[in-house]
Amino acid sequence: MTKTTLRKTAAAKTAPAKKNLPEKAAVKPVKKQKKEKKPDAKVKVVRDSFTMPQADYDLIATLKQKALQSGLHVKKSELLRASLQALSKLTPAQLKRAVSGLEKIKTGRPKKS
Repeated sequence: MTKTTLRKTAAAKTAPAKKNLPEKAAVKPVKKQKKEKKPDAKVKVVRDSFTMPQADYDLIATLKQKALQSGLHVKKSELLRASLQALSKLTPAQLKRAVSGLEKIKTGRPKKS
């Protein structure tokens, strides 16, 4: 061993162990800058709930059956997402007509029967 190695090991043995490090615990690591999203990166999903009339809920089942007949298995969320994509392509006037034709319902959870 060299002299510097001996000094370092001797200093390490004699140095008191620091048990309480509150000042270091409070220091947060610096976050890296966000890079461009990778195409294969996972998309954050949001869980939500909503209320709809029974007729509209039944329409989801009908559309699922229609998709199944054409050889496509879809989930309820996929149908709703596809509907949103289709609605986003409408002009403001067409969107107004589509939304104004809907039945207005009370928001919130329905009362238990």
